Amino acid sequence: MKITYQEPFRAFRFLVEVENAGVVAAAFSQFSGVKMDVDTIQIRSGNDVRGVQETVPVFTRFAPVTLTKGVIGDNDFIDWLFSAAAGPNAGPSGENLYRTLNIVALDEKGNRGVTWSLKNALPIGYELTPMNGGRSEVLSESLTFAIMGMERKTHTPQKEVR
Repeated sequence: MKITYQEPFRAFRFLVEVENAGVVAAAFSQFSGVKMDVDTIQIRSGNDVRGVQETVPVFTRFAPVTLTKGVIGDNDFIDWLFSAAAGPNAGPSGENLYRTLNIVALDEKGNRGVTWSLKNALPIGYELTPMNGGRSEVLSESLTFAIMGMERKTHTPQKEVR
């Protein structure tokens, strides 16, 4: 009998890709993770003579996700955020507001392990960490995205243990 075993991926080895924009942003230092809930209702089928309740899925909800990175001179994500926000005199001006964010966990050799594709991501928030002249921390900014779906793909082959 063959048993397969795979080491768990490390939480600090990941990169972020944006589909539909051709952007790879490996500079993110934190990802809030994905939270999905499926709301259900309890029903009884009309032909069920036993009176047993059945669970039926009704709505699927995805919590917003947040990516945090050190402030650097790029504007790709900020431009995307501003294209989804109201301008000084009009509503959102951007095209292609919904994009796919790929969060890629890397193995110990830097190879792709698991990819979470966050579907129809829309930037909905921005936060700059406070600045304090008495501290020496890296200035960071967080971007929050609403998502409407998620896929999970595994890229790493299973290791065989004998």
